[in-house]
Amino acid sequence: MTTEVRTTEAAFLLNISTGRLRILLQQNRVVGAYKVKRLWMIPLNNRGVPEITPGRRGPEGTWNKAERTGNTFIHVLRKTIDYNRDNKTSHPAIAVKVGDKKNYCHALKINGPCQIVYQPHQPNRNQAGGARLWIEVEPQHQVERIYFSRGDYGPPPEVIEQRQKFQRKRKEKDQKHSQNKFSIKSKKKS
Repeated sequence: MTTEVRTTEAAFLLNISTGRLRILLQQNRVVGAYKVKRLWMIPLNNRGVPEITPGRRGPEGTWNKAERTGNTFIHVLRKTIDYNRDNKTSHPAIAVKVGDKKNYCHALKINGPCQIVYQPHQPNRNQAGGARLWIEVEPQHQVERIYFSRGDYGPPPEVIEQRQKFQRKRKEKDQKHSQNKFSIKSKKKS
């Protein structure tokens, strides 16, 4: 097993972007990291990931603390592709799911073997969010996300739409629940 890695592989192991890792390197928060000419050499701890010291302020970091065990799932968002075509936009149309985190990007570079899975009658609800077609990459292989320089960032429109629909349903459910409580209290009084 290698004891030192460069920024791209370290970012993959931590499940953060290379830009975020460079900021951590700039702040001297990566334990034992040093530069050889223009390249950062980042040592790995006994769990096989770089060690990051916590910041003084703000929320706790969300990077991986142990070696990756789960597969990476990649989805092509058909509705976003249609939306981009119709509205001449360039929202990210690729969703990359690693564990609980989901990121969106314009292109991907997969360093290692992967498999394309198509299950028309058995959608993968537990890991791939009900998808019938996805690309699966084993945890030890690196997936590098690429963004267009003039692209639109943030979640694609279909994801925003799904979130709004979920929030509306939750709000309606809460209103019904509070109305039921009120009607029960009024019945008890009379």
